Amino acid sequence: MSKKSEDIFNFTATSDDCIKCGKCIPVCTIHQVNPDETTSPRGFIELLGAYQQGHLELDKNAKDIFESCFLCTNCVDVCPNSLATDMVIEEVRADIADKFGIAWLKRIAFYLLEHRKVMDIVMKFGFMFKTCAFKTDENKGGLLARFRMPMVKKGRLIPSLSKVSFLNSYPEEIPAAIQTEKNQRVALFIGCLANYNYVGIGDSLVEILKELNIDIFIPKAQLCCGAPAYFTGAVDSVERMTKANIEYFESFMDECDAMLIPEATCSAMIKHDWQVFFANHDMPEWEARAKKVTEKIHMATAWLDDNTSLQQILKDKGKKFDEAVTYHDPCHARKVQGIYEQPRNLLAPNYPMVEMSDPNRCCGFGGVTMQTEKFHFAEAAGKPKAAMIKETKAHYVSAECSACRVQLSEAMNNADVETVFKNPLELIAEALKG
Repeated sequence: MSKKSEDIFNFTATSDDCIKCGKCIPVCTIHQVNPDETTSPRGFIELLGAYQQGHLELDKNAKDIFESCFLCTNCVDVCPNSLATDMVIEEVRADIADKFGIAWLKRIAFYLLEHRKVMDIVMKFGFMFKTCAFKTDENKGGLLARFRMPMVKKGRLIPSLSKVSFLNSYPEEIPAAIQTEKNQRVALFIGCLANYNYVGIGDSLVEILKELNIDIFIPKAQLCCGAPAYFTGAVDSVERMTKANIEYFESFMDECDAMLIPEATCSAMIKHDWQVFFANHDMPEWEARAKKVTEKIHMATAWLDDNTSLQQILKDKGKKFDEAVTYHDPCHARKVQGIYEQPRNLLAPNYPMVEMSDPNRCCGFGGVTMQTEKFHFAEAAGKPKAAMIKETKAHYVSAECSACRVQLSEAMNNADVETVFKNPLELIAEALKG
């Protein structure tokens, strides 16, 4: 049954505020790879207004259009009216999920993200049997598919699997080596990819905090931030995960100076999208609780650069590497949170830095749907980024985002680019050694 207009999110307000100036067109990631007015920010907004007014049926064609947005927020960045195109796309995807359902593979994935112990078992089996379907490529830091599988083409590079997850590798409390009355206490929110695939990120963050003589708290009951489900329209999953996390964070946040997140997407989801979600779904109490609990939450490099002496320690170490680093700015770091200087500040003392031609251009990850049914768009968006990285001749490309790591690693794999992806925390931890 079709929704009544009064039950549909107020897309018309955004549509009416769009002045159709077209400033969003040149920067739109999907329009760059699929130059059609319907798949542009102002096209999305116009169609959403028509949908609410009853002039557009939410059929498979409309579904295809609204699932083509990368949610990169480039349009929001340049819009003279600061229209939240990404937010209205996220809301219509909830209507799409309600009408068409969610693919079974995605439902399984979201279930696992909600149930950490089940996910641990599944990932352990995945590690044990990964060579049956994949071959390990140590140089590229991932697994290459031996044959075509559901939503994964042959030869595609995907993240490797770790034998033990980050959360299961450490005790909950890691006291600083030297105890004083002034010791800071920091909690870690690790993110799913860093927990199961790129565990070196968490390992590196622990080593950095040890160097800074900071007490570390690793909350073991943390769940996924909810971003994959949110960008797909799985509202029920988002609500359950966000509420569970908020209640859990409230139980320990007063005893912590900060909670650090080494992932741009997780950080943006928790610090920004949680409040937007609760506001849009008329849950003011939870919106207020989300706002309160996130006051101490920070992206890792931003907090480390702004609140510790890490930059000076790295300079004093004086360790110089010959391998150059080029930095890619994740959309959820620079555009959503304004974070781009701090990771560069922490890398520059020890590594030669070379900027690519457009570090702010979206890599093209785009979420679960873009990485599955619409992977051809992700591939197209990744090609120019791989070319930019290759032009720098840098040994490393770095970004504080494992979603970008998945996308750029595959883009470089397709383009035969030999540059290696490293999270900035991994490079910083290496500079602190010896």
